[in-house]
Amino acid sequence: MTASQSDSSNFLFVVAAASGTGKTSLVAALRERRPDLAVSVSHTTRSIRPGELDGQNYYFVDRDAFLALQSAGGFLESAEVFGHLYGTSLAEVDRIRESGQCTLLEIDWQGALQIKEKIPDAQLIFILPPSLNALRQRLTLRGQDSQEVIEHRLSLSVQEISQYAAFDFLVVNDAFEIALCQLEEIVSGRGETLKRATQEVALRDLLTSLLS
Repeated sequence: MTASQSDSSNFLFVVAAASGTGKTSLVAALRERRPDLAVSVSHTTRSIRPGELDGQNYYFVDRDAFLALQSAGGFLESAEVFGHLYGTSLAEVDRIRESGQCTLLEIDWQGALQIKEKIPDAQLIFILPPSLNALRQRLTLRGQDSQEVIEHRLSLSVQEISQYAAFDFLVVNDAFEIALCQLEEIVSGRGETLKRATQEVALRDLLTSLLS
């Protein structure tokens, strides 16, 4: 069975968010709580950051190698984000599916929509920041980017956040532990109140402020 085939017995969860919203930390904590979830490691052409490991955080490859794999049809989804290429390999997702585990992807919204088109059963989760000011603070405090890069990321945040309407669930990462518990509810099949239609009503004021 290939990753492009839908199978309701093997759920695929996709987590996306604007840069700096905290999805990486949430996914890591969720994985610790739920060993039945396997995180698919993406390929990227960006440089490795301090503390990251090749094959664990990403498969770090050069642009030519990435494009060669892409041309060969080796990616379930791929996108260019802030000048760097990212992609989820078919081989990685198929390996997880064949192990009987659920697959968890931490990718950008472009890749999430590509996956939804190919695998309609995939459950898409969008993480929202509590405010744009909180997003700026988080990007600054993590100390990985220059101020120029931070401002560029923030300028694109509204566009990224506006894509929430294509997702199945919405979670606000204000209090980390609450957001983590909500993610666990979703992957456990108990996230009815976190579905987008319900959250759009509950979070109307926040969504308005984030997109204004």
